Amino acid sequence: MKWLLLLSLLALSECIVHKVPLVKKKSLRKNLIEKGLLKDYLKTHTLNRASKYFPKDVFASGSTESLENYLDTEYFGTISIGTPAQDFTVIFDTGSSNLWVPSTYCSSAACSVHNQFNPDDSSTFEATSETISITYGTGSMTGILGYDTVNVGGIEDTNQIFGLSESEPGSFLYYAPLDGILDIDDESGSVVMFGGIDSSYYTGSLNWVPVSYEGYWQITVDSITMDGETIACADGCQAIVDTGTSLLAGPTSAISNIQSYIGASENSDGEMVVSCSYMYSLPNIVFTINGVQYPVPASAYILEEDGACMSGFEGMDLDTSTGELWILGDVFIRQYFTVFDRANNQLGFAAVA
Repeated sequence: MKWLLLLSLLALSECIVHKVPLVKKKSLRKNLIEKGLLKDYLKTHTLNRASKYFPKDVFASGSTESLENYLDTEYFGTISIGTPAQDFTVIFDTGSSNLWVPSTYCSSAACSVHNQFNPDDSSTFEATSETISITYGTGSMTGILGYDTVNVGGIEDTNQIFGLSESEPGSFLYYAPLDGILDIDDESGSVVMFGGIDSSYYTGSLNWVPVSYEGYWQITVDSITMDGETIACADGCQAIVDTGTSLLAGPTSAISNIQSYIGASENSDGEMVVSCSYMYSLPNIVFTINGVQYPVPASAYILEEDGACMSGFEGMDLDTSTGELWILGDVFIRQYFTVFDRANNQLGFAAVA
């Protein structure tokens, strides 16, 4: 199955389009299944994953931020740091705001199986005395901050601050098929673009949606319906458009109802499984945003891997100062060319070509 994730990031001063190919690698889910660790991971993850989305916690300290990447369908691109360049595979995450990579200062097992930045090999590296601590739902990283030249898709920043990990405890980062995280607040076919929009990737017109809360890429959703019936978000709700979350997440009570609608049930590994035949018979689930309908077909919200099918929805209770939050992750974003326009504080959506 070929997934297509398309997003574009705009900056006021940049008018040239720079493209970074994205690659889907062997998933964290598959790694955990092979090691017999999936059920324990899901159990712990369910208890802790919501911490990423609490703005008060995020902004309480300039050196601490909660992050999360969940199970399947992670998309990665390659960036380089230093002179000469050292390459790293990273997630482009619109749901968080720090760039970090493993470093040679790190002795954790997770660092030993990933690329490590060596500051001694870079003539442009500048050290600082500042530290960084990032907490995950099932792990964490700590390290120091430094400055160096970072190249992303042909865009070069000669004085970019980033984190060099000194510790990455736990199994999450060990089994995750990524080196680090680039935060932007086995199959190819995806792209992230910086500084412009390539209309060949979408059909029709871009529909613009204002950011409703300046903490994440947060917007207002009018309703969520199936077959014309409202199944969630009856009075409107808030949602974060997050490339660092794989699934469609929402309040557990609403998601529980949706799981029932699509015939999902929990298996022995703690996953919500669905009959693969439902992929061709279940109706669209429609997200109405700023008056425009965005249907998500069953072929998108039912995920197939190795002959098994799972629900693309997950329960996540996020009660913030703006109310309950939904997370529009990759299940939604794969269907729509998505523009993150920071200069005008808005997002744009259009059907992928």
